[in-house]
Amino acid sequence: MFQEETSNSSKTMKTIAKRYDREARLYDLYEWLPEKLVFQKHRKRIFPELSGKILEVGVGTGNSLEYYTDKADVTGIDFSPKMLAQAQKKLNKLGKQNIKLMEGDIENLPFQDNTFDIVVTACVFCSVPNPIRGFKEVARVLKPNGKAVFLEHVKSNNWLIAFMQNLMNPLSVRIFGFNMNRDTRNNIEKGSLAVQKDKHLALGDIVRLFVCSK
Repeated sequence: MFQEETSNSSKTMKTIAKRYDREARLYDLYEWLPEKLVFQKHRKRIFPELSGKILEVGVGTGNSLEYYTDKADVTGIDFSPKMLAQAQKKLNKLGKQNIKLMEGDIENLPFQDNTFDIVVTACVFCSVPNPIRGFKEVARVLKPNGKAVFLEHVKSNNWLIAFMQNLMNPLSVRIFGFNMNRDTRNNIEKGSLAVQKDKHLALGDIVRLFVCSK
């Protein structure tokens, strides 16, 4: 049976971080096509609407930073120091004073309970070794009336596409370090969050926006 790759069968968080460290300098070049064709337009729409005290988990090279407004008090974390260095370069050029960046692990977030109004990710949970633990950490640091916003690519509900994703997943994990076949909605619900909105954005039902509460 095909399954998602997990922390027990693929890369540990430390190993994945080292992979992203190696790729950081050229990461935007690698991701240029999917970013331009799929994800950028959704970042432009989603991120300007966010306000309050915000945690962006998996900030990467900072592709979302330019879209935050001054109404947002943003903390961006990533487990790769060299990805953060690329994000910091972008932040310095933007001159935004309402955003700070720091190193952090989504499976063990360095924040107290009930800290943030919003927790947001963009294409992050495909590479988290234990996604359910990650979602539980999001729920923990989210305020009682806060919301979690996840822009993610997931396993399709179309059986044929899902079969192909399952078939290709081991290769995707080995070469690129991310899973193609994550059942993200199910993982969200197992991770102590309630899905309030599940919107299909692109590639059929593969790229989706989840808006969640505790």
